[in-house]
Amino acid sequence: MYFLRRHLPRWFILFIDLFLCFSSLVLAYLLRFNFSIPASERVTFVYVFPFVLSLRFISFYVSGLYRNIIRYTGSRDVQQIVIILSVVSMFFAVSNIVVYSTPWKHYLVPYSIIVIEFMSSSFILISARLIYKAMYSDDFATVREKRAVIIYGADDEGLITKRAIERDASKYSILAFLDDDRNKWNKRLEGIPVYSAAKLKDLVKENNVAHLVLSKDIGVERKKEMADICLENGTKILNVPPISHWINGELSFKQIKKIQIEELLQRDPIVLDNDKINKQLHGKTILVTGAAGSIGSQLVRQIIPFNPRTIILADQAESPLYDLQMELKEIESPRPVKIYVADICNLKRMNNIFGSNKPEIVFHAAAYKHVPLMEDNPAEAVLINVEGTKCIADLSMQYGVEKFVMISTDKAVNPTGVMGASKRIAEIYIQTLNQQKKTRFITTRFGNVLDSNGSVIPRFRQQIEKGGPVTITHPDITRFFMTIPEACRLVLEAGCMGTGGEIYVFDMGKSLKIADLAKRMIQLSGLSLGKDIQIVYTGLRPGEKLYEELLLNSENSLPTHHPRIMIAKVKENDFSIVAAQIKDLTGLLDGQNDMSLVKKMKEIVPEFISNNSVFAQLDTVAG
Repeated sequence: MYFLRRHLPRWFILFIDLFLCFSSLVLAYLLRFNFSIPASERVTFVYVFPFVLSLRFISFYVSGLYRNIIRYTGSRDVQQIVIILSVVSMFFAVSNIVVYSTPWKHYLVPYSIIVIEFMSSSFILISARLIYKAMYSDDFATVREKRAVIIYGADDEGLITKRAIERDASKYSILAFLDDDRNKWNKRLEGIPVYSAAKLKDLVKENNVAHLVLSKDIGVERKKEMADICLENGTKILNVPPISHWINGELSFKQIKKIQIEELLQRDPIVLDNDKINKQLHGKTILVTGAAGSIGSQLVRQIIPFNPRTIILADQAESPLYDLQMELKEIESPRPVKIYVADICNLKRMNNIFGSNKPEIVFHAAAYKHVPLMEDNPAEAVLINVEGTKCIADLSMQYGVEKFVMISTDKAVNPTGVMGASKRIAEIYIQTLNQQKKTRFITTRFGNVLDSNGSVIPRFRQQIEKGGPVTITHPDITRFFMTIPEACRLVLEAGCMGTGGEIYVFDMGKSLKIADLAKRMIQLSGLSLGKDIQIVYTGLRPGEKLYEELLLNSENSLPTHHPRIMIAKVKENDFSIVAAQIKDLTGLLDGQNDMSLVKKMKEIVPEFISNNSVFAQLDTVAG
């Protein structure tokens, strides 16, 4: 037990290896002569044994074989043993040739003994290490009861996963493999039974299952079903990373990570019309504003593979822009990438960028988006979301941009806060600007984006890591969610199909209760709600509403060729009237009077009714 619980001394391992080689040599002679060694051969022991064992000792010492930690013996250790024994055995054979060429005319070590000794030494040295490793693992595991692990995928990846768990996590034992291939059911893989995936529910109910490990990718819906079963029974779900992420081509248990909430909220991958998008973007000069943000940076990543002539990145956030620059340098884009630290409201700066680069397509993602912050800072919402958009749109007209695609939000629909109203005014302006027929202006409207900067998921994750509480504004609040890559794919698709003036609305799926989202994240973290962590309801924030909408009360939608993209039928506005209204609105910025600004916003957007905000008094006055 002393040796099992501690590192064996290095000299002791060297001594044991030498003793095992001695035993192998004795066994070789016994097998060679059918356990009756002739007297003539026993005489040679005087020089054969010292010669063989001396060379084995030297080889073990020089190679450092005895320094390896035995309880972590793996394939590389086995390979090292075989190579060391092979080299020395070959030396024995060469020695025989040399000695036989002398007048003595005698073999130093019989060839049959060399072969048998090599095979038995290899077997014994490797077996001894594996037995010790198993004894150490079992002894260590008795400290606490082993918990079961189920692996989904009875294939090469599943087998590698099993070996990684057995090697690196001795407190777990593999209970079963699951697979959808009928041909594998009721068979065994390295002694572990293989079942249908439908058996998961019974297995987690009847056994103390710590983890379900997904060794291969499965469909989103299937993953959700398995997650529901596991979470109901206190079983964690782990994902094996892609082979490209394995360290030195080997998988370790530490690389197997917990499944993230985003994986359970995403939908099946969107199929894009890549040919059409390629025709739209290939060889073009493309400007992305807000390029360092969640949506902007993902747009950049998705645009680059279509090989634009030049891609221009503009953002006033210096550090995130620098991070994106470093990332793009690693990608080694075949096309030039120009990066500008710039404020979209700085007309001179943006005019210089347009004049120097002559962009043909503009993706306008720059905006302020946080509802409570903009409720406290209406002037900034108007400055960036309205005047900034107007600046980029006007320059697009001036420099003959082919298409201008604006990223909008579902909060622009029946807005209850300043942020949503400012985005609705921006929508109205670029729609009316489309009437000039110089640039095709297109709006894309969608809801919350999973894991974007400032979204609820990163916030909940931080709160859970700190031990809580998890704060939610209202128990009934719901939101639409979409992954960042999914949103950007739809933006590219809508941008290509747009002919100008459209507001494209994306199919966001079902709205989710934020409370349910938080509860599931707590479960995925292996914590118990009410026991390990609490949820606290803080009340709706200024400008926030319980649920989001994608269409105004007066709007209908038209289908497109893409099942997840619709066109909102919206009211036409007169350009001259809208331009005058926005001029009056932005003219109020100098006074920095929030009430005056918001009052004017409500005149431009009559459906803007403030909620839980100091500006609600303006609705009372209007009423």
